[in-house]
Amino acid sequence: MSTEAQRAPVPPRPTTPPAVPAPPVPRADPAPPAPRSAPAPPGPGAEPAPPVETTTRLRPVPPAPPARPGPPPPPAATRRRPVGAVDLTPRPGATPAPPGAYYAYAETPAETTTRLRPVKARSHVRTAAAAVCAVLGLGLIGGAVTGSWLTGDSAAEPHADSAYTVSRSVWHSVPVDTLFPRTLKGDGAGPGATDRRWTRVAVASDSGCAAGLDPLLVETLRPVGCERLLRATYTDATRSSVTTVGMVVTEAGAEGMSALSTRFTTQRLAARSDLMPRTYPVKGTVAAGFGERQRASWTVHVLTEVPVVVFSVSGFADGRTVAEPQPAAEAMSDGATTATAQAGLGHEAKGVADRVERTLRRTVTDLTETPE
Repeated sequence: MSTEAQRAPVPPRPTTPPAVPAPPVPRADPAPPAPRSAPAPPGPGAEPAPPVETTTRLRPVPPAPPARPGPPPPPAATRRRPVGAVDLTPRPGATPAPPGAYYAYAETPAETTTRLRPVKARSHVRTAAAAVCAVLGLGLIGGAVTGSWLTGDSAAEPHADSAYTVSRSVWHSVPVDTLFPRTLKGDGAGPGATDRRWTRVAVASDSGCAAGLDPLLVETLRPVGCERLLRATYTDATRSSVTTVGMVVTEAGAEGMSALSTRFTTQRLAARSDLMPRTYPVKGTVAAGFGERQRASWTVHVLTEVPVVVFSVSGFADGRTVAEPQPAAEAMSDGATTATAQAGLGHEAKGVADRVERTLRRTVTDLTETPE
C-alpha cells in the first residue's frame, strides 16, 4: 500500500467553454460563489490540477411593461413680439453677426394699452340743444354788430352816467389850476359889454358845505347831499373888487339835480339874501377884509348835466359894508341905480361864476370823451 495520500478524481478539462445564456438586460445581480472543496495536496510526481472556472448566475429581469398612450405633446410655443419692440433674432439661413456688432435700432418698451370706456351713442336731444345754442349765440353776436353799425360808436359820445361819475371825482383828480385858472378872461362881461380880467388871489382847501355856506342854504341843498365844497377868490384888474366863487359837488343823480333846479327856478331861491353864499377872505391879500358884511351881490346856479351847484359872491376890496345886497340878475338889469349896480359888482359875480362853470363843463367833456 502506497504512502501517498489519496485524492478525489479530477474531471477532464472541457475542450469548449461553457455556453452562457445572453441576458435580456445588462443589469445583473452577482450570485454568491459556489463552494469548492479544498484541493488535496498533490502527491509526489503528480501533475497539478487545472483551476476550476467560477461562473456567475444571473437573475432574470422581467420585461418592461408596454408604454401607455399619453396626451399629444403641446405645439412648440411661439414667442409673441411686443408691440414697438425690435426683433433681433436672426432669420433662418442668415449669417450671424460677429460678436460685438452694433445694431442701430433703438429699443422701445412694450406698449401698454388702456381699456377705454365705451362711448355712448350721441343723443338726438343733446344734438338739437347744441344746435339751438349755436344759433342763439350767432344771433346775439350778429345783433350786436348790426347795432354798432346802425348807431355808430356810442362810447365816443358823452354819457350822462359817466359825466356824473367823472364830475364827482374832479375835486381830487383834476389840478386846481384847471378848475380855478389863475387868470379868467371876461370879454364883454363888464357893464356896457366891457372886457374884464380877473386874477386868482387864493384857493381854499376842500371841505364840507357847512364851512362855506349859510345854514339855511345847507338845508336847502340837503336833498341832493354835499360831497365836497371847493372855493377860490379872485380880484379884478383894478383891484377894486373881490369875488369868491365855489362849487358844491353833490351826491344826487340826474333826477335829483333836475328837481333841485326846478325848485330854485319856481321858488326864486337864487334871489333870497338868506341863501347868499359866504365869502373866502385871505389875510395878507386884497381880500383880507372881505367878510359877510361886505357881500354886495351873488348868484347860485344848479347844473343838471353834472352834479354840481356853482355859486359866487362879490364885494368891494376896500372892506366897505353893504346894507342891501342885491342879486346879480337885478344888479345887471337896465336902470339899476344902487351902488352895487353902479360899481358893476353884479357883473363881477356873474362873470366869474360863468367862466368857472364853463371850465368845469369843458373838463368833464374832455374826461368823458373817447379819443378817435
